[in-house]
Amino acid sequence: MSQNQNTATASKQSFLKRKNIEISVKRYLIDALGLMAQGLFASLLIGTILNTLGSKLNIPFLSETVWPIARDMTGAAIGVSVAYGLQAPPLVLFASTISGAAGNALGGPAGAFVATILGAEFGKIVSKETKLDIIVTPAVTILVGVLVGSAVGPAVNAFMTATGELIMYATTLQPLLMGVIVSAIVGMTLTLPISSAALCMMLSLGGIAGGAATAGCCAQMVGFAVMSFKENSWGGLAAQGLGTSMLQVPNIVRNWKIWIPPTLVAAITGPMATILFKMEGTPMGSGMGTSGFVGQFGTIEAMEAAGKGGMQMWIGILLLHFIIPAVLTPIICNLMKKIGWIKEGDLKLNL
Repeated sequence: MSQNQNTATASKQSFLKRKNIEISVKRYLIDALGLMAQGLFASLLIGTILNTLGSKLNIPFLSETVWPIARDMTGAAIGVSVAYGLQAPPLVLFASTISGAAGNALGGPAGAFVATILGAEFGKIVSKETKLDIIVTPAVTILVGVLVGSAVGPAVNAFMTATGELIMYATTLQPLLMGVIVSAIVGMTLTLPISSAALCMMLSLGGIAGGAATAGCCAQMVGFAVMSFKENSWGGLAAQGLGTSMLQVPNIVRNWKIWIPPTLVAAITGPMATILFKMEGTPMGSGMGTSGFVGQFGTIEAMEAAGKGGMQMWIGILLLHFIIPAVLTPIICNLMKKIGWIKEGDLKLNL
């Protein structure tokens, strides 16, 4: 490498350091993605819980006023949380609400994540570089974010469509295989930074397939919540068990093997739902799991509509949605710890 090339490389590294731009897995897939999960939790998921309370307790303020606002502000919340994770300066942080909203509208939570990262990093590059900083910095942040959101949206939608086609193919299989595939895939989708609820709604995934999907989502949420209790205590139990297992994505990036226990449990409870208990679900509840107990209310609604209410339904909900994931996931996790696949601290959340 020539002296000029060395000088250019050093100058580039110095510029990135001055702008606090760190191109690394840690900055993007651990720090920013971890904060994104908190933004999603503080908007859509808390809104979902409040909406459930409002609907079941007849409190219109929660279901008719708070819920629509929380739902519509999800993208903005993700934008702020991701920009905060990137240690963005104030103007970039505030403008990232637009990037996040655009990305979410065009490509869901994953779209909001990518749009905010690129918008914020370009915003950081131009921040305080001109005398018109108050105009240039937010303008660049917004324009790049919206352009990226427009480009990423179709790719995210294509992934959702392909996943949906696989799920719909699985619904044509015999109940055992259908239960395994649907439960595992929808459960994993719930943990990923994409919307499992939107996917199930798009596919109108109800009936027996909806029951398997609900079981898979519960396996992820309850499984992660219980097996990480030692590291995260009651706060982590509530955040994952009633909110989202997506909080574990940064830890999955560090060690993907932590995803094995809840996914194996989903592959067990799914066919139990389809064969033993013949559980059913609604398209809305199928992709929500135990988040705000939406999955449980959806199960009750679907089962009673099919004339399957009663003791077997309640036993199925308790066993498949709560007890089996809470018991079996930590057992598998502990076995994996003994062989060194999972270590202490691998499940620790940054709450």
